[in-house]
Amino acid sequence: MILVTGAGGKTGRALLAALAGRGLPARAFVRSAEQAASAHAAGAVETVTGDLMNPGNLARACAGCNQLYLICPNMHPAEESIGRAVIRAAQAAGVQKFVYHSVLHPQLEAMPHHWSKLRVEALVFESSLPFAILQPCAYMQNTLSQVEAIAAAGFMEVPYNLETRHSLVDLADVAAAAAEILASGAYTDGIYELAGPQALNQHDIAAALSAALGRPIAARQLPPKTWAARNPGLPEYARASLLAMFRHYDRHGLRGSPAVLAAILGRPPATFAQAAARLYG
Repeated sequence: MILVTGAGGKTGRALLAALAGRGLPARAFVRSAEQAASAHAAGAVETVTGDLMNPGNLARACAGCNQLYLICPNMHPAEESIGRAVIRAAQAAGVQKFVYHSVLHPQLEAMPHHWSKLRVEALVFESSLPFAILQPCAYMQNTLSQVEAIAAAGFMEVPYNLETRHSLVDLADVAAAAAEILASGAYTDGIYELAGPQALNQHDIAAALSAALGRPIAARQLPPKTWAARNPGLPEYARASLLAMFRHYDRHGLRGSPAVLAAILGRPPATFAQAAARLYG
């Protein structure tokens, strides 16, 4: 049995579907009955509802699982503490492989949520558990999920320089690679960078959307202050972390090599145009 934490989010649901497609049984750790229902629909054979910081909940979730895939809540200020708690639970339960869903270039201290993931990686190394660490770039689906609003407006907006480049990765490819890593003993005690095949700027992305939608789409730069004003309900840590991320993206983008992902998949990773055409073409 494979325990997947954070299974109610888009990453967790994609992984559950990929595992189910390979006939690998997964138990979903979720926060609510609503998330449990979506996890079952995605392919989980069992669900556990609880809190990742609750030792009793974690012990119940880990019981009988031989592998654990840790997805922490997005932009969570206590990611290091969550990582420590889940590692302890995995050790106590005798989990045989611990897989951590990290992020591309966690060494970037300028982005707090990247830096937090680096500290969890260190805890994984120190745990003595057999491990794998996945470091995906930002998902193509972060843009593709907004395509209806983009199509209606005729433009897409981002709060950073339109020219900086990002090696966006298809979430379906990340999930397929994660399932392969969980299915095979060949990917133990390693770190795997998962990046898409093209380092695209925002004009490139807009052009791909234009082709998929059959109508012109332009890219526009949104001032970070305007972005912040449009998102008043965000927790302070998430807001500060995202604004720091936008400052980094504004100068440097986020680029990575597709070579590792291609090797794991046994094929080239999907391009943004292919993912857009698959979903909306």
